[in-house]
Amino acid sequence: MELKHLRAFVTVAEELHFGRAAQRLAIVQPALSMQIKALEEWLGVRLLDRNRHSVTLTDVGGLFLEEARATLRQAQRSADVSRGLGRGETGRIRLGFVSSVLPELLPTLIRHAHQRYPGIRLELKDMPGPDQVQALKEGQLDFGLMRLPAPHSGVQTQVVLHESIIVALPADHPLTAHSTIEVTELAQQPVLVLARRYAAGFHDGLLRAISEHGGKLDIADELGEFTTMLALVSAGLGIGLLPQHAGRALPPNVVSRPLNLGDFRAVTGLVWTSLDTAVKTTIFNLMRELFFN
Repeated sequence: MELKHLRAFVTVAEELHFGRAAQRLAIVQPALSMQIKALEEWLGVRLLDRNRHSVTLTDVGGLFLEEARATLRQAQRSADVSRGLGRGETGRIRLGFVSSVLPELLPTLIRHAHQRYPGIRLELKDMPGPDQVQALKEGQLDFGLMRLPAPHSGVQTQVVLHESIIVALPADHPLTAHSTIEVTELAQQPVLVLARRYAAGFHDGLLRAISEHGGKLDIADELGEFTTMLALVSAGLGIGLLPQHAGRALPPNVVSRPLNLGDFRAVTGLVWTSLDTAVKTTIFNLMRELFFN
C-alpha cells in the first residue's frame, strides 16, 4: 500500500465518481481504477461498490475513509516538518540565560521568534554564566545569554547589550539626595556585589573600574542573583551595585542612582559553540538582526 493508493481512494470517496476523481488527481481513469483495485486486493476487503451508474462506499470503506484521511494528514505533517527542519523553521532551541536579561532581551527574542517562526520551540534555562558554558560544551545548550567577558576557551561570543552601572539604595539612605553617585562616595558603605564565580569578567571589570576612579569598597556580601541583592537592600542590609537593566524592577523601599564610572559598561553577550543545524542558524540570524550592533 502506498500513499498514492490512499489518496486515490479518498478522492473517489469524496467525489463518488471515477471520472471526476481522475480529473482531480490529474491521471487517466483506468490508472485510477487500477490503484483502487490494488488497494482493495492488498487489504483483502471491498471498499467501494460501483456499477455503470453509481459509486458508493461499503461499510468497511466508510470506516477506512477516516483512517486513510488521518494517514494522509500525518504524512503531510511529516513532510511539512521535514521541510521546516531543512529551512531552519522548525525545531528546538535550548537557550540559557542569566536572570538579569529578563526585562529586556528575552521578551524581545521570544516575541519575534514566536511571530516569525512558530514551528521553533524555545526551551529556556535560567543558569549562571559558567554553568551555561559547561552546558554548551556538553551539548546541553544551543545558545547562552551571559555576562561578558567569558574567560573560557572553546566558545564564541557576540556582544548584545551594554549597560551602565547603578547603585541600589534604601529609600531613606542619605545618598538618595545625589542625582549621580561618585565612586568615592561609596567608601565605608556596606556594598553588595555579584559573586565572582557567577560572572568573573563582570566582577573583575567592575572592581577594577571602581579602583581606577579612586574608589575603595567595603564589600558586605557577594551574591548569586541581583534579585537577592535587591531584597537585601530593601531590608536595609547594604547598598547594591548592578547593571542598569537588572534594576528595572526595584522592590519596595529601594531606589537607584547612576554610578559615575566613566566609559565602563557591563556587557551581556550571546555565547555558542557552533551553528551546525539550520534551526540554530535561523535563531542566530534573528538575534543578530535584533541585538547585534
